[in-house]
Amino acid sequence: MRKSAKESAEFERLDGGLSRIVGPLDFSTVTRLLPRGAAAIAEGHTAVIDLAGVTHSDSSALALLIEWLSLAREAQHPLRYENMPAQLHQLAHLSEVDDLLTAL
Repeated sequence: MRKSAKESAEFERLDGGLSRIVGPLDFSTVTRLLPRGAAAIAEGHTAVIDLAGVTHSDSSALALLIEWLSLAREAQHPLRYENMPAQLHQLAHLSEVDDLLTAL
């Protein structure tokens, strides 16, 4: 079965240290998104990642967001997430990592 456009996700760098994710943030997409976000963070081009365009997510999304936070702290670059979808926020709450992901 052929993958539809809905199954792809993009990490987009925008102006002013803002980036965004558009599409699903799940097991099928996080492996491809990890190095893109990591590079933007390491280069200091990403201080905010807008999650408003995330269409659905699973536990791998939490792992990815936590990994990016870890990389940002290691590189001593600020990083925060905006517009976290309700489904992802609920999953973070159930996993007891919501404070970590929403800390400024």
